[in-house]
Amino acid sequence: MIADLNNMGMKEWTVTVAPSFLEGEVRAPASKSMMIRVLAAALLSREVTVLHHAGVCDDVLAALQVVRALGADVVREHNHWEVRGGIALRDDVLDVGESGLTARLFIPLAALLSQPMTVTGRGSLMSRPMQMLEEPLRSLGARITTSGGRLPVTVQGPLRGGRAVVDGSKGSQHVTGLLMSLPLAGEDSLLEVRDLRSRPYVDLTLEVLRRFGVRAEHDPAYSRFEIAGNQEYRAAEVTVEGDWSGGAFLLVAGAVAGEVVVKGLDPASTQADRAVLEALDRAGVAVETDGTSLRVRQSALKPFTFDITHCPDLAPPLVCLAAYAPGRSVLHGAGRLRVKESDRAATLQQEAANLGVRVDVEGDEMIIHGGRVQGGTSEAHHDHRIAMAAAVMALRAETPVTIRGAECVSKSYPAFFDDLRKLGGKVKTWSP
Repeated sequence: MIADLNNMGMKEWTVTVAPSFLEGEVRAPASKSMMIRVLAAALLSREVTVLHHAGVCDDVLAALQVVRALGADVVREHNHWEVRGGIALRDDVLDVGESGLTARLFIPLAALLSQPMTVTGRGSLMSRPMQMLEEPLRSLGARITTSGGRLPVTVQGPLRGGRAVVDGSKGSQHVTGLLMSLPLAGEDSLLEVRDLRSRPYVDLTLEVLRRFGVRAEHDPAYSRFEIAGNQEYRAAEVTVEGDWSGGAFLLVAGAVAGEVVVKGLDPASTQADRAVLEALDRAGVAVETDGTSLRVRQSALKPFTFDITHCPDLAPPLVCLAAYAPGRSVLHGAGRLRVKESDRAATLQQEAANLGVRVDVEGDEMIIHGGRVQGGTSEAHHDHRIAMAAAVMALRAETPVTIRGAECVSKSYPAFFDDLRKLGGKVKTWSP
């Protein structure tokens, strides 16, 4: 039975993607990274924020639930959302689902209130690290208790402000949470951030702060952030840009198997995964743009080397790209992949092997030996980006690829398989 993945609920579903030629255009999903940041900023303002091109995926719905629990009123219209802000506790338990960004962003925001709150989640998020927030929040006047450095986390404010040292070596989501909460603290603050990774995501946070009338100053190395206290968020009207993380799969699909036009991606975006354009160029793929859309054609691919330190979510689509580039491609910065929804380095290695592609993981490097994909069966491992990667690898495989647990794409891109089908992908879905 062919079915629409968007209407399957939370059942486990299997997808088979047969070798296909893609042709046509599709709009990239709304950026969940931007959506979650804008929802947080709208909560912290006191008037009505209007969001255009608002996207709905599991992570955004989790953030929506949290902002409502913290006092926001949200009206979802067909073409836009209206968010009336004003942080005030309605529920002392915040369920962030499986969204790491929502957890690490809203723990500091919850610390703005004097009532104790517990932040919890589900699935693999319960085993992902949260301890990087403990010392900074204590230094800034809040109380915080974690469960061995993981969720559930109990936090109590009010956040005072001051000076804190922050470890940025595991990512920037917690830095985003501190940058968004400290403008409302009673004192000025200084964050000293050591070894910051995923710097472009901090640029996205600073862009959202500016749109809502809030400032945070930093040095050129992004190692010192000065945030004035007692600032005020002002409601804004925001058009949410397309998601480069999801869009990267569509662009790689075009480079591998046809001619694809992707609309809604801003070439000047601060999103980290815009770096896929550089990776495509290194692989010999020409990308045409008119400023509002990107066109990618099937190309004679060549092996490439690329650093994913600041854009780790590009690893799955780039492994797909490298799988069809005859020779040895290398991704540096693979150590960032070990604390995602799965251990993505090991999972990509395993699932690529299941489809006939050899991937070696050596320290901080992934080495992909490309040229051909045999096809076969792949497990999604409850990881949305693994499911999408398997589908893209299927497009020029020698035999179809069957993906078990494919419903997990709802975490970031619920319409992924529908969009692939619109482009001509031979996609069948069914319940086991």
